[in-house]
Amino acid sequence: MMVKKILFVGVLSFCMATLVVAQKNVIDEIIWVVGDEAILRSDVENQRLYMQNEGVRFDGDPYCFIPEQIAVQKLFLSQAKIDSISADEGAVLRHVDRWVNMAINQVGSREKLEEYMGGKKLSQIKEDRKKTVREQQVVEEMQKKIVGDIRLTPSDVRRYFSQIPADSLPMIPSTVEVEIVTMEPRIPIEDIDAIKARLREFTDQINKEGYPFSALARTYSEDNGSAMMGGETGFLSKMELAPEYANAAFNLNDQNKVSNIVETEFGFHIIQLIEKRGDRINTRHILLRPKVSEQEITKAMSRLDTLQEDINLEKLTFAEAATHLSYDKDTRNNKGLMVNQNEESRNYGTPKFEMEELPQGMGVVVDKMEVGEVSKPFRMRNSADKDIVAIVRLKSRVKAHQANVSDDYQALKSLVEGRKRDEIIDEWIVSKQKSTYIRLSDGWSQCDFKYPGWIKE
Repeated sequence: MMVKKILFVGVLSFCMATLVVAQKNVIDEIIWVVGDEAILRSDVENQRLYMQNEGVRFDGDPYCFIPEQIAVQKLFLSQAKIDSISADEGAVLRHVDRWVNMAINQVGSREKLEEYMGGKKLSQIKEDRKKTVREQQVVEEMQKKIVGDIRLTPSDVRRYFSQIPADSLPMIPSTVEVEIVTMEPRIPIEDIDAIKARLREFTDQINKEGYPFSALARTYSEDNGSAMMGGETGFLSKMELAPEYANAAFNLNDQNKVSNIVETEFGFHIIQLIEKRGDRINTRHILLRPKVSEQEITKAMSRLDTLQEDINLEKLTFAEAATHLSYDKDTRNNKGLMVNQNEESRNYGTPKFEMEELPQGMGVVVDKMEVGEVSKPFRMRNSADKDIVAIVRLKSRVKAHQANVSDDYQALKSLVEGRKRDEIIDEWIVSKQKSTYIRLSDGWSQCDFKYPGWIKE
């Protein structure tokens, strides 16, 4: 798997619904006991509010569904203690640091966040969040251990497929395979010099005039994600940073100093150290990018237009153009073939893309192409958020269809693996219920539970 270096994840999955305020004037009570763990009425109410604010639709009574969800998690946590399964504290801290930074930005200040969270101090908010994230991690690791390595043969997949009614077969969305050649418009040296001069001005304002780095970052940095937090990136490892940025950042030792200008694929930066924790570092930075002129865009379009004509005239192949002429480092060694890097996609790690998964500016072009056709040059933004020019060749297109074994074996295999995983987890929960002390308070047992074993005979 190819690891993509990033400077900073500017868009975090964050929703204000996670900032749930406990109900006022509610008398708390223990409503369930699972093993040696208690479930409180407030636990259920806070989860109900969170899910309601997230737009989750409840299938049945939330005061039945939610306590059961929490109780299942308690079973996993209880077994994890026995099996000595623990969370990755580094990953927990990284998550909490980013979550808190984004939360403060959303509500406006640390003080407002503390007020919103019922008057809790920031330190307590962090501890509460650590507990939640830590438990989520432990549950996931416990489930992985319970499920183990699911091994399926082609006959297992075919047998499963044969048992599915025709009208229940999953729909497989339309996918495409695309080859690409890119060209980055030239940036005049005087424009680069102007960017560096501006960053040197910022450094002087910080070092000589006492301007806060964070204030300048909020106003001028072009990394929108970190700019909102005064340029702060949160704790990241070297692997999560662009290499040039990581080298400069980890060499900083004085929190009052500003780094020299650093160039990465994202643009030009100055960096300030906030804190180091082992192999992770928290920094502030200001990013400036040279602006691409329309004149240079036009020149790049013209060069790629000529290249497209040469490919159509068979003076060279698209693969040769991609290998020897493309600026795109991720596809050059793959003869231009793009690979899906969206980890949440069913097509992750393959050359298949659903139309909405294609980079910004490409989908509308590919949608109108025939297989084997080479596009006219067009503008798009690459993974480093730069304006570039590209031509693409549509290698293949598979139209949306109901799944079948011959064309969609991997998709069906994933589906069967998911079903197997669910079966193993369900069997484990039923077995665990039998050996666990469980008590439900009056009024909390009149439910149609998914796992009836909560109520002992």
